[in-house]
Amino acid sequence: MIAELVCSAVALVLYVNTLGADFCYDDSRAIKTNQDLLPETPWLNIFYDDFWGTLLTHSGSHKSFRPLCTLSFRFNYALGGLEPRGYHLANVALHGAVTGLFAGAARRLLGRSCWALLAGLLFAAHPVHTEAVAGVVGRADVGAALFFLLALRCYAQHCALRDAGGGWRGWAWLGACLASSLASMLWKEQGVTALAVAALYDVFVVHRLKLPQLFTLVIRRRNLHLLLSVFLLAAWGVVLLAFRLYWMGNKPPNFSNSDNPAADSPSLLTRTLTFLYLPAANAWLLLCPDTLSFDWSMDALPLVRSLADPRNLHTAAFYAALLVLGWSGLGLPFRPAPPARGKESNGKAHHPAVTNGKPATNGHGHHGSDQEHGSSESEHPPGLENGTKKPTQPPGASLPTTENVLVFSLGLMVVPFLPATNLFFYVGFVVAERVLYIPSMGFCLLVAVAMRALYVRLRRRSCKSLVLYLGAALVLLFGIKTVLRNQDWQNEEMLYRSGITVNPAKAWGNLGNVLKNQGKMAEAERAYRNALYYRRNMADMLYNLGLLLQENNKFSEALHYYKLAIGSRPTLASAYLNTGIILMNQGRGEEAKRTFLTCADIPDENLKDPHAHKSSVTSCLYNLGKLLHEQGHQEEALSVFKEAIQKMPKQFAPQSLYNMMGEAYMRLSKLAEAEHWYRESLRAKPDHIPAHLTYGKLLAMTGQKAEAERYFLKAIQLDPTKGNCYMHYGQFLLEESRLLEAAEMAEKAARLDSGEFDVVFSAAHMLRQASLNDAAEKYYGQAASLRPNCSHFCMAAFQCCSWIL
Repeated sequence: MIAELVCSAVALVLYVNTLGADFCYDDSRAIKTNQDLLPETPWLNIFYDDFWGTLLTHSGSHKSFRPLCTLSFRFNYALGGLEPRGYHLANVALHGAVTGLFAGAARRLLGRSCWALLAGLLFAAHPVHTEAVAGVVGRADVGAALFFLLALRCYAQHCALRDAGGGWRGWAWLGACLASSLASMLWKEQGVTALAVAALYDVFVVHRLKLPQLFTLVIRRRNLHLLLSVFLLAAWGVVLLAFRLYWMGNKPPNFSNSDNPAADSPSLLTRTLTFLYLPAANAWLLLCPDTLSFDWSMDALPLVRSLADPRNLHTAAFYAALLVLGWSGLGLPFRPAPPARGKESNGKAHHPAVTNGKPATNGHGHHGSDQEHGSSESEHPPGLENGTKKPTQPPGASLPTTENVLVFSLGLMVVPFLPATNLFFYVGFVVAERVLYIPSMGFCLLVAVAMRALYVRLRRRSCKSLVLYLGAALVLLFGIKTVLRNQDWQNEEMLYRSGITVNPAKAWGNLGNVLKNQGKMAEAERAYRNALYYRRNMADMLYNLGLLLQENNKFSEALHYYKLAIGSRPTLASAYLNTGIILMNQGRGEEAKRTFLTCADIPDENLKDPHAHKSSVTSCLYNLGKLLHEQGHQEEALSVFKEAIQKMPKQFAPQSLYNMMGEAYMRLSKLAEAEHWYRESLRAKPDHIPAHLTYGKLLAMTGQKAEAERYFLKAIQLDPTKGNCYMHYGQFLLEESRLLEAAEMAEKAARLDSGEFDVVFSAAHMLRQASLNDAAEKYYGQAASLRPNCSHFCMAAFQCCSWIL
């Protein structure tokens, strides 16, 4: 128990510096913009939507069904809203719990020794876990690991009670194992592999079978309790996988070629060599986690295109090492062995030599009534078992042999990683560090077993001490790297800067977004251009650069990049939207109409973010309706506005759309309908200033003067710096013949919006109506300087003022 507490404490201490971190990278989409976290969203929606809030059966869904993780985010949101500290605290606490459980599992495999402690500390400190723990969305992997280990623990209890004749209690523990595996899968898909690992535990740790004995056991159908348990695990696994496939619409997800370039390669050789290499690259991250990145997509790992690529040597070395370890652990000899003198019974090999009433098997006794014996005596010196002193407990409780632990460790490392290998289906990533969270348990056990075996074989005390020091140094180095890597996850700017060396295109592009939000426009533009230097066809980066240029009033250049973005991704609705807005503002109404209509016809199928697409389409329809409204085509405008309401996603803010519908009805003199939509606009957003102003105008028209004035004054109160509010109120006062008050409002409006021609010209007109001709002349002159092409109107006003004077 002390070892578990120590390992958990180390895990918590190493990640304390993440508690002050912000949301980073995928956290935005999974948490900040995920409607499933909001209290007004029915909580059952999380069982029908994917991890990112998209309907699972939608063609653009990621198909990542992780409802328990999303539910945990929803609890965080209910407790603290979007305050990151609570989310990070939950992640760190979960990692501490997982580390404690893993240390307990290692103790059951390696005994109460320093080797179990070493395995637990390695897991607590491994730097590859930083993405899973420091990144909030990594909670899916940590939560899945928690129930993964609980499933194994329940299955271990089942095995112990089953072989001891525990009756129904043993099968109750099996039921708990099946339930835990379901929970693990509902945290993340990878959790279903707990069932296969549990079967490996039963076969190779509990019964300590070698591969030949396993075949004999199956063929002769001996040890029915073992066969029944494994059969139930397999049957439950089939049920879970069938349910999973059905629930996501019986279709695999679609990913872009940048997410997994090898999957999109037309060359079979390239796909094969690359997919064979990727597990080796992941194994290197476990072995030497020196270079880590928030994203490994695009060209972070170039495709292996030929047999001459030197990385094929890494691939060959990796699979050769796996083969040697597996061959040794399964008890397969490297050279023919002399014929066995014993005989097969129950699928287990029994040895006739017995000393002191126990089999001479280097200190390993029977487990229950049918325990296969351990390795040869030459492996451990007398008096040692698995690198520890020979235990005094009953033979049935003895520790598994090194070979058994080796096989189980390999299985624990390999089996949970299989879903990420592209072997069964293509995945949406090249390398993802958080996917290694569960497989790293097997790696940590392998390191501990290897160091224990080395320790046992060494004779000199100084050499044995050196092994222990090396283990401690490895834990220390891992811990230092973890603490330093956590600093990169403090905020998005630091995270993206840290990834430039690995994935420059993605890192520079995301860094550009951060810099733009900070108001560093020049640096953001350089970042976008750097991203495009590395990968010219990134539609998102082309669009983002166009958006930045548009905001800097470089409209021609912005249009150029929007067109490039559309050429790279014809379904990018936001690029059509901003292209149409620029064309509309340039007076190119017909081109703007065509652009908006093209956008409105883009389907949302097979899109990564259908919610954002629907929002852009709705905005296109809104701007198209606004253009038709300004051109006087009110019926057409209303038709477009109604279509926008039909297509509007639930996260879209509708107040402007409702207000424009009210204005269109006002132009058609349908005042009751106009009032309805103005009220809807204010219901959607009670502080929506345009709705206050337009509704105030309607109330004034219908004779509700006091109520109208209240809405005008409310608009001014909401934003005292907005000249347009004073202008509308001044116009109301002018119509009420309150000329001096109107003139005062006009001057305030002109001072606040001194660069707006319409406001300044209207202010001058209102001042003239109030017979304040000197002030009127001043503002007519200011209006003429703002729009020289309208100077003839201003000159006529000048002359009028001069004639009056």
